[in-house]
Amino acid sequence: MGTFRVVRTTRAAQVGFLAIDEVELESPDGEPMRRTVVRHPGAVVIVPVEADQATVVLVRQYRVAIGSHLLEVPAGKRDVEGEEPATTAARELEEELGMRAGRMVQLAEFFNTPGFCDEHSHLFVALDLERVDQPSPTSPEERDMTTERVALADVETLISTGTLVDAKSIIGLLLARQFLAGALPGVDAAP
Repeated sequence: MGTFRVVRTTRAAQVGFLAIDEVELESPDGEPMRRTVVRHPGAVVIVPVEADQATVVLVRQYRVAIGSHLLEVPAGKRDVEGEEPATTAARELEEELGMRAGRMVQLAEFFNTPGFCDEHSHLFVALDLERVDQPSPTSPEERDMTTERVALADVETLISTGTLVDAKSIIGLLLARQFLAGALPGVDAAP
């Protein structure tokens, strides 16, 4: 594998929490290249597992990019400078579901769409859940959001029927099942 060298990066736009950079590179064989890269602050993904360890709590929310509602695990942007991923995950769990995890375990990290975006996600399973006061929703999407309880045993059917099409949710639910079955190690994370 050769080395790609960044020659210049120019900020083309800053829109909300996203930035768009034009990157000029040189390939290993010296060929000049240009790529457009979306800069994202990163995200957390949380799989909230109920006490029976057979059921998870998902959200159904409107996603303007696809013009439809999606069934998803709770997730959120890492939009607080310097905040640890586990802390962000705990905050998002309280904001979206009004739940606090007695135990938060990190299962994986992944890049969502590395072909054009640097978004890096931290995936957690939330265990020993308890209800807490939920902050009032701030956006129309949050006010419209509903929660659904789903059996982990039904995940493959939800995927194969197209009911569950969100990549972070598919990754999270499949890894959570493996973790709960003792087939995948995790790292305890204190929020």
